[in-house]
Amino acid sequence: MLFFINKLAFSSFKVFFFSLLLVSSFHVFDSVSGTFREEASTRQKEPNALLKWKASLDNQSQSSLSSWDGNGHCNWTGIICDKSRRVHQLNLSRFGLKGILYGFSFSSFPKLNVIDLSSNYLRGTIPSGVGNLSRLTYLDLSSNNLSGYIPFEIGKLRSISELYLESNILTGSIPPSIGNLTDLSFLYLHKNKLSGSIPQQIGMLKSLYKLALSDNNLVGSLPPSIGNLSNLSVLRLYNNKILGSIPKEIGMLGSLEGINLSNNSLSGEIPASIGNLTKVNSLYLSANNFHGSIPQEIGKMRSLIDLELANANLSGLIPASIGNLKNLSYLYLHLNALSGFIPSSIGNLTNLIDLFLHCNKLQGLIPWELGKLESLHQLILFNNSLSGFIPEEMNNLTSLVAFEVSENYLIGHLPQQVCLGGVLESFTAHDNYFTGPIPKSLKNCTSLYRVRLDHNQLIGNVSEDFGIYPNLNYLDLSGNKLIGELSSKWGQCHNLTSLRISNNNLSGELPSELGKATQLRVCDLSLNHLTGGIPKALGELKLLFNLMLNDNHLSGSIPSEMGMLSSLVHLNLAANNLNGSIPIWLRQCENLLELNLSVNRLSGGIPSEVGSLSFLQILDLSQNFLIGKIPKAVGNLKSLEKLNLSHNKLFGFFPSTFDDMLSLTSVDVSDNQLEGPLPDNKAFREASFEAFRNNKGLCGNITGLEVCSSKLSSNVDRKKNSKIVIATVAPILFTLLLVFVVFWILSSSKRRERNTENTPRVVASDSLFEICNYDDKMYENIVEATEEFDSKYCIGVGGYGTVYRAELSDGQIVAVKKLHPLPEGGLGDQKAFNSEIRALTEIRHRNILKLYGFCSHPQHLILVYEFLEGGSLEKILRIDEQAMEFDWIKRVNVVKGMANAVAYMHHDCSPPMVHRDISSKNILLDSDYEAHVADFGAARLLKPDSSNWTSFKGTFGYTAPELAYTMQVNEKCDVFSFGVVTLETLMGRHPGDIISFLSSSVSSLTPSCSSSAPFNQLLLKALLDQRLPSPREQIAAEVVSVVKLASLCLHATPQSRPSMEQVSQELSTQNPPLVKQFHTITIGQLFDSSCYTS
Repeated sequence: MLFFINKLAFSSFKVFFFSLLLVSSFHVFDSVSGTFREEASTRQKEPNALLKWKASLDNQSQSSLSSWDGNGHCNWTGIICDKSRRVHQLNLSRFGLKGILYGFSFSSFPKLNVIDLSSNYLRGTIPSGVGNLSRLTYLDLSSNNLSGYIPFEIGKLRSISELYLESNILTGSIPPSIGNLTDLSFLYLHKNKLSGSIPQQIGMLKSLYKLALSDNNLVGSLPPSIGNLSNLSVLRLYNNKILGSIPKEIGMLGSLEGINLSNNSLSGEIPASIGNLTKVNSLYLSANNFHGSIPQEIGKMRSLIDLELANANLSGLIPASIGNLKNLSYLYLHLNALSGFIPSSIGNLTNLIDLFLHCNKLQGLIPWELGKLESLHQLILFNNSLSGFIPEEMNNLTSLVAFEVSENYLIGHLPQQVCLGGVLESFTAHDNYFTGPIPKSLKNCTSLYRVRLDHNQLIGNVSEDFGIYPNLNYLDLSGNKLIGELSSKWGQCHNLTSLRISNNNLSGELPSELGKATQLRVCDLSLNHLTGGIPKALGELKLLFNLMLNDNHLSGSIPSEMGMLSSLVHLNLAANNLNGSIPIWLRQCENLLELNLSVNRLSGGIPSEVGSLSFLQILDLSQNFLIGKIPKAVGNLKSLEKLNLSHNKLFGFFPSTFDDMLSLTSVDVSDNQLEGPLPDNKAFREASFEAFRNNKGLCGNITGLEVCSSKLSSNVDRKKNSKIVIATVAPILFTLLLVFVVFWILSSSKRRERNTENTPRVVASDSLFEICNYDDKMYENIVEATEEFDSKYCIGVGGYGTVYRAELSDGQIVAVKKLHPLPEGGLGDQKAFNSEIRALTEIRHRNILKLYGFCSHPQHLILVYEFLEGGSLEKILRIDEQAMEFDWIKRVNVVKGMANAVAYMHHDCSPPMVHRDISSKNILLDSDYEAHVADFGAARLLKPDSSNWTSFKGTFGYTAPELAYTMQVNEKCDVFSFGVVTLETLMGRHPGDIISFLSSSVSSLTPSCSSSAPFNQLLLKALLDQRLPSPREQIAAEVVSVVKLASLCLHATPQSRPSMEQVSQELSTQNPPLVKQFHTITIGQLFDSSCYTS
């Protein structure tokens, strides 16, 4: 019985156990099913999120992701899944994707390990949701257009080892939370617009291997915590605005191999602890503001290959320990204030390729040990105080590409085998005291590109010492004692742009083959003993703009072929034995600024064609045998500043047109047969008696001359006014005959127009007399106020007209501009008139001269402007007293006003408008020195994207260089002119040749490699107006910024010039204080941290 009960109990337990097991199984199954359902749902979120983001991209991007459709997202382009089919990697680098990154749902991909979206066109901000990707180890969003801040949540990516956000437009500070990324090995944030300081927390990234924060706007000092980065191999912080000293803790970075802190604002001394960095192979500290000397400990950095400390304000001696750096290939110490001797230990650096020590204060001898540097390519020592002989051992340097020792105190002979290796390109030794022969090895040195040996005492025969140089671009041998004849071989130097051998003892004739050097721009052979005629073949030099053959023994007439030199700016043939007449073809050289034919044997009259040289500033025809009257056309030279007609046989009266030569500052007509009154012109009134002596009967209010009698003045006045009478009376009589016929039509018509129109406009009419905006009385008021446009009311002459000051009957003072009549007749005048009207009546800007009204008349086209008391910028800069009151703040504000005005014309007028004649004469100032752009006589309304070919208008010296070979006018022409006027404002004079030097500096690949580097070494303060004290503090920073901007405007390539909108915006930006002292800044430092060649 007991057995049966136990068995029954056991059976009941089994039933209960299996029931319990069955219930548990149902629960487990249900739970597992739920998990699978949740997993499947999560997996579906990923393709949905990807498709949603794809839909936000542009059409082309969507077509690049054509595989992204339907299920099976693990097989989609750029997607790699893990074993659970969750997205593990997203790699769409270089797919050309365009869209917004912010729409990407990072939270949908919890298992994402790698994201690479680099080198696309993604824009917008980085979503903060990226911080949710806790498993992410690699994030690359570089080379896109991402903007905004780096999200603080980036600090949640605790697993990340590589973070690449460079080459975007990110702003704001580096978030301190970045210190949480303790596994980070690579941090690239360079080429953005990040600001603020480097967070102290950066020192927590102890796994960091490479740190790149260059090319941003970072400020503040380097945190000492950077010394904690014991694994750091590369540190790049260049091109920022980092202040303060380099912390001594930098010496703790024992793994470091490369440091670049150049182009910052670092100060203090270079710490001695830097010598502990024995693994570093490149150290770049150039373009900073250190003080003190190069630490001796730098000699411990025995792995160094590249050491660049240029332009860093360093002083003191070059440490001898630098000779311990046996692996060094590049040593750049230029543009500092280093003194003392060049250490002989540099001769131990047998791997050295480049040695740049120029622009310092080094003295003493060039050590002979430099001759051991047989791998040396570039030895640059110019602009120091080195003395003594060049060591004979320099002849061992057969790999030299550049040997530059100019502007020192060196004596003796030049190294004869300087081109023994046949690879020398740049050889400059000018402005020393060298004697002896031209190096023998130069004759066959076909690699030569630039040679400057000028201003020494070298001897030799140019016929024998030079060969043919297919690559030669620049040659200057001026100021030596060279003899011989010019060889025909120079014509085979087809790339030669500048040939200067002036002030030597050359003889013989000019070879006609010189005309084959068709790239020649400058030819200066003055102050020699050349004989024979001027070769006709010189007419083939179509690019020539400077021809100086003065002070030789040339004879014969001036060949007519030279009329083809349409690019000529300076022509000086003075002090020769040239005969014949002054050629009439000179009118073809319409760009001439200087024409000097003095001290020759020229005869005949002065041709009236000279008057067509409208840009001419200097005309010297003195000491010839010229005869006849001075042509009236000479008075048309409105830009002429110096006129010398002395020692000829000229006779008669001065033409009345001389009264209008308002630019004239110097005149000499002595030793002629001239008579009558002197012109009513400032230059004549202020000249001394010496300028008029030995004439037949000149009179005027000059001490030494007789006062003109009233009878003589009357006779002269009648002669002067005869044509005016004819031109004035005839139209009046003609008008009186017709006025009764048409008066009632005109008067009723005019009344209706004046009653219905309140704004200025041009009235298209064929009537004999028409008034626009002003009535008859107003026109008569203007004529009366100016006494029929008498020259005493003249206040300026523009490209299209003469401007008069007029006080109207109501006391209002206005500026009245009477447009010049054109030879073709009224149609041309009307076209110019209408152009100006259309431009000015549609412009409303505080920096553009206000137009009050306008009148049209058969004899006059008249514009009535606001009168500005300050006068023109050109006038203020020319008069010392006014220029000295025109301080730096006022000048910078004038530049800003000009920029605002031109930017308005280019970017806010529709259609845009090009001025075409921006010059200092066309910038007017009010009593507060506010700039107003004037003279829209050449303005043209542009249709966007049209070719705009038109006849050239503008003021020579201000026009863009491309207009020499194309007549296509666009906004970039104005940008160039603005750059010229800006420089003129700061220099106090027209920049002249400085334009081409600056253009070369900004147009070359790097300013340091510019062929204009001697100019680049010029101190900025020497360029500025010396009548003012040097600018200081904030205004000094603004002046530096303005000069740099002006230089960029002079870029030889129009497309590379900034727009005026960019210029205006940049000028309105607050400039940070200067790091370097203003008086130490060179022109080259405006663009780059190094300079290359002299």
